[in-house]
Amino acid sequence: MNKSTTTSDFGRLLSLLIAAALVFSVYQVAGLNNALLTLVGLLIGLTLIFGNFGFTGGWVAWINRKDGRGLRAQMLIIGLASLLFYPILAGGTLFGNDVRGFVTPFGISTIFGSFLFGLGMQFGGCCASGALSWAGGGSTRILITLTGFIVGAVWGAYDLPFWQSLPALRVDLTNEFGVFGGLSVTLILCALVALVTLGFEKKRHGKILAFHDEATLSQGWQRLYKGYWPVVAVIGLLILANFLTLAFAGRPWGVTSAFALWGSKALAASGIDVSTWGYWQTATGLDQSIFFHITSVMNLGILVGSLIAAQMMGTFKPVWNIAPKLIIMSLIGGLLLGYGSRIAYGCNIGAFFSGISSASLSGWIWFVSAFIGNIAGASMKKRFSL
Repeated sequence: MNKSTTTSDFGRLLSLLIAAALVFSVYQVAGLNNALLTLVGLLIGLTLIFGNFGFTGGWVAWINRKDGRGLRAQMLIIGLASLLFYPILAGGTLFGNDVRGFVTPFGISTIFGSFLFGLGMQFGGCCASGALSWAGGGSTRILITLTGFIVGAVWGAYDLPFWQSLPALRVDLTNEFGVFGGLSVTLILCALVALVTLGFEKKRHGKILAFHDEATLSQGWQRLYKGYWPVVAVIGLLILANFLTLAFAGRPWGVTSAFALWGSKALAASGIDVSTWGYWQTATGLDQSIFFHITSVMNLGILVGSLIAAQMMGTFKPVWNIAPKLIIMSLIGGLLLGYGSRIAYGCNIGAFFSGISSASLSGWIWFVSAFIGNIAGASMKKRFSL
């Protein structure tokens, strides 16, 4: 056995021990429910890395190459999750427990915030879920983005009362059109987005692109640990993870509130009294261990799950020699992602995936504005050779 193999085996064992220690620690501090949510986070991290799935990648592929596979997968995830979530949320209970969706208001703050988030996706190289999965998977560049993300989220939390004072409208599609009507609106919009990608993709490439090529399919069972999970499996597992989150947490999957909490706790530890901020008059978790915070334990689970997957695949190879320009871009992108997600009431997960699946019209407003932000960011990168 050579040194490289020994090192890889040690890394895999260590990552599994970290996962076990995390789940056990959360259980000891915050109880079984939060430990189960940590496991859900682990599942998400494994799925994102093994499935090579990310929201940013799908958007970038469409903007740059008119490759619509990622966008179609996202529309399928949202459509199927909506079929599952709409009747549950309309009933208000799941397995005898109260549940609620992410129905947030939309107005200037949502439009501007999601536009900033879209810019941040381009400059930072990731979205909210991607910041966790790729940082956990060993990307030092994305770790820099994540640092900026946390700082931006704290900044957004500080400014949020101003943005909340602006006019906004909250629309629940099931309240407006009933469960069937609201679901029909969502499924039609998902189908329209998918059809648009099909049309442009065929025009650009002369055909509809397949999700996996023959070389990938020939991997057989080795696909399970080499990062070639079928897109159907990825879609199913992400929907399952969001359903489990709803069951254990009483609300869908979210990501970015934890970043505001982590950053605010760091400021508090340095002697700054953040408890007087308007944001912390209603938000919870500041005076407790982060193990009590649902989003935090899930995020930690995603980080560790991604670490396990990267170790299993042999791709956990952090690169520390990063060009100064890329460091600056990543930090700026992270700031935009963090600030934008706070004032827009969520990110690609909480506002987009879980928002639309909760019958929130703001999820579609978020999607359009964030996509425009991505287009603007891609244009800026090209123009200034970034």
